[in-house]
Amino acid sequence: MMESRLIDQIAIRPFVDADAAHVRELFIRVNELLAPPHLKEDFERYIARSLEEEIDQVADYYGKRGGGFWVAVEGSRIVGMFGLESSSIPGSMELRRMYVVADARRRGIARKMLAFAEAECRRRNVARIELSTSELQTEALALYRRSGYHEVREEVALNASNKTIGGGIRRFHFTKTL
Repeated sequence: MMESRLIDQIAIRPFVDADAAHVRELFIRVNELLAPPHLKEDFERYIARSLEEEIDQVADYYGKRGGGFWVAVEGSRIVGMFGLESSSIPGSMELRRMYVVADARRRGIARKMLAFAEAECRRRNVARIELSTSELQTEALALYRRSGYHEVREEVALNASNKTIGGGIRRFHFTKTL
């Protein structure tokens, strides 16, 4: 019962320009926490590239890709974020940038954001959702598996982009038919 009340206090709404600094800070903070010591420089480059190519222009970035970006708020505080963009697979969308601030984890916020993303895909008549995450995000991996996502492949990401750090980190790709 307690967890349900905590989740009910979280609202999910579309990103607005006034959210930009908070989204930027959340992205940086989560990725700094994920960075293993031996990949610190790789993560710094990844963060800088992702800020420039995506996060610092989030509304335009996701808008041009037929998607959207949302934030999870508790009161006036942004505690989570995620985006959807068209996938290279017809009839699919890709879930991206699903992050929850460290001190708000284990309260069902990610589960609520995931359910919202799935509902948004259904609303858009999209039959399938795709996503990927790294081996460093063990809680995310468990969430996706528990939520009915099927692993379709894994790869070792050698090259960096705004979607991967590179550095030899293993990435897991999932899909779910809605």
